[in-house]
Amino acid sequence: MRCPFCQEPDARVIDTRETDDGTATRRRRICDACGQRFTTYERLESISVMVRKRDGRREPLDLEKIHMGIRKACSKRPITEQTMADAAQRVEAAIRERGVPEVDSHDVGRLVMDELRRIDDVAYVRFASVYREFEDVGRFVDAVEELAPQPRTARRQT
Repeated sequence: MRCPFCQEPDARVIDTRETDDGTATRRRRICDACGQRFTTYERLESISVMVRKRDGRREPLDLEKIHMGIRKACSKRPITEQTMADAAQRVEAAIRERGVPEVDSHDVGRLVMDELRRIDDVAYVRFASVYREFEDVGRFVDAVEELAPQPRTARRQT
């Protein structure tokens, strides 16, 4: 490792530790030439996954975009920000676990719907209404009835 102060090509490692979240290795180094100490972080380079959109465009998988979609679906619902962030991370992890360089946007939407279904029925229906592009009210009602396994009771007349 080159010293950032004097550009000496060899700096010695004096301490190595994992970061608190376990995603990187922290190394304290000292330059034998100038005596300066500095810290470096070693991280595993993540695989770049591309998302193939409906119109044929391709764009990088974006955790923030997934999180934003979940956040919109959960708007004004009693769901914590942490729950939404965790759901977005599970979606991203599921995609990355596939180990493929490209995924269809339909697959990303399906994973988001699965997460929302676990979290909140209203958020699920909100997301599904956009994701599935319901063409009529009947299909929307079908999606809502999917969530209610018990038969509906007749309304009381007042």
